[in-house]
Amino acid sequence: MNAEKRRQIFERLAAAIPEPTTELNYSTPFELLIAVVLSAQATDKGVNKATAKLFPVANTPEGIFALGEEGLKEYINTINLYRGKAKNIIGLCRLLIEKHDGIVPQTREELEALPGVGRKTANVMLNTAFGQHTIAVDTHIFRVANRTRLAPGKTVLEVEKKLERSIPKAYLKDAHHLLILHGRYTCVARKPKCPICPIADLCEYPDKTRPESFSGSE
Repeated sequence: MNAEKRRQIFERLAAAIPEPTTELNYSTPFELLIAVVLSAQATDKGVNKATAKLFPVANTPEGIFALGEEGLKEYINTINLYRGKAKNIIGLCRLLIEKHDGIVPQTREELEALPGVGRKTANVMLNTAFGQHTIAVDTHIFRVANRTRLAPGKTVLEVEKKLERSIPKAYLKDAHHLLILHGRYTCVARKPKCPICPIADLCEYPDKTRPESFSGSE
């Protein structure tokens, strides 16, 4: 895929998705961090339901740490893998209090040193909370990058690096959410919505769905 085609893809995605941002509800970097940790193998909708109850009660490292693991579980037990996430979040809060004065750090190394925070979560924080040009490759982005041939790769890291090298500079900040939202609602897993896709003529996916076979749902 050449540079001009990539430019046109992001130009069209930006036009189709005028407000590319996370669908997790948050008001501070710390709230976003907790929401992203909770979102692993869970839906944003499910996380938002849990944090709507949790954050009014505790939305700081000190507040959540004071709940303890058992107290935190009561708020997040509807989320997949909540026991392990509760343990990680309490450990994360402890480190934020002890090493960072309760403030979420803004470097990859410091973020990845927190319990429950891997490369993808760190990338989300760097991009969404702090405006850095990072790409957190989740299942949606991995699928879109490979299916369209925008940045094909066998591993998440390979796709991430290819995207960082090839995305036009003007779209680096928003590319993360443009690709996620496109994958979540249009380039869906089982049956991509090619007939209504704004980049269908630019996409290099050989097995595009046709209008006569398109049902409108994944």
